[in-house]
Amino acid sequence: MTHPQSATSISDLVERASAEFQNRFGHPPAYRAAAPGRVNLIGEHVDYNGGFVLPIAIARWTVVVAAPADRADGSGWTVIASDLHAAEASFSPGKPTAEPTSWVNYVHGVADLCRAEGLTTPPMDMVIASSVPIGAGLSSSAALEVAVATVLERACGKTMEPVAKAHLCQQAEHRFAGVPCGIMDQTISCLGRADHALLLDCQSGESIQVPMPDRNDAAVMIIDTRVHHELSAGEYAKRREQCQAALICIRDRVTTAFQSPPQSLRDVSPAMLESCGKSIDPLLLKRAGHVITEMARTEQAAEALQCADLTRFGQLMNESHVSLRDDFEVSCAELDTLVESAWAFGEANPGTVFGCRMTGGGFGGCAVALVEPGAVGTLSEAIRRDYRNTVGLDPAIFVTHAVDGARSL
Repeated sequence: MTHPQSATSISDLVERASAEFQNRFGHPPAYRAAAPGRVNLIGEHVDYNGGFVLPIAIARWTVVVAAPADRADGSGWTVIASDLHAAEASFSPGKPTAEPTSWVNYVHGVADLCRAEGLTTPPMDMVIASSVPIGAGLSSSAALEVAVATVLERACGKTMEPVAKAHLCQQAEHRFAGVPCGIMDQTISCLGRADHALLLDCQSGESIQVPMPDRNDAAVMIIDTRVHHELSAGEYAKRREQCQAALICIRDRVTTAFQSPPQSLRDVSPAMLESCGKSIDPLLLKRAGHVITEMARTEQAAEALQCADLTRFGQLMNESHVSLRDDFEVSCAELDTLVESAWAFGEANPGTVFGCRMTGGGFGGCAVALVEPGAVGTLSEAIRRDYRNTVGLDPAIFVTHAVDGARSL
């Protein structure tokens, strides 16, 4: 998929998808829906540990247009991904997929689970168009799932509660795509609010909308490394295992000293961790240390946003990156180059860069920065120059803002 430098509007995506639909199926689509991607401002690798995250829905969209299949034989669903060279795939709800790793499984999973929840439609034809970069850690898969669920709501005339829709889409990704993702991505795609971040408690599912700074005071810049190291999937699973192993070790050692044993790393206080001392493997101690401090940073960051304290918020972003790099070890040379370039620019030009950190699972993908809007151009030039000189690639850079979540059109 191409990585557009400037945002493509929803109307442009609808027009492109509708033209593809007309060309392939001979009639216009009957239903249209859109769902946004997301960037996580802070709170990394804590969602599966019951922690807090602070994402925004971004002005990058996945649009799905659809209509009942006009085929006499009543055969299965046909889906076209216009951004994957008009790739076409088919499936039949309730039947196993022929290709377990195919992109169409995200659609298949949502269709099957919607059907199980009573959102029943006839076989559908669909076309997908998206401006959410694939593989950049901006939740292209969640945007697709939520857009499909939203268009199916429209098609059957029923509406799910947004939180229920998010959970359905998460289960579709678990069961049909084989990805053990947390709940953050689908939740922010459903619950995003313009000019707000979402402080999401991944343990209770509760959330609070937190006002973002005025766009004249701060801009959200996303910087894509355009690399994705192959070890990312295996290392992601390894980090989850290490967090669980750390929890078991901590639980075994603190049960006698504290009244109730921790059920997740969310329940582990700094005092508990410190009490374990050298009795825990140093690597597991580092992994748990990141999770525990990142949870605290995320709550503090939400408070800083509430108070419009951009300096403090940026400091917490920087601390998050250092922890992810040194203690959780999920950064990479390319991400560090981007982040350190932004930091250096901010040091040389005070007041221009509030903070910058890697975002997403790591080992490639994107960095996110909160910057002074007037500095976007010169900062982008400096980052591009440093990245080209060090890595030999041209990063994709764009400015975005917090938008509303999924909607039918």
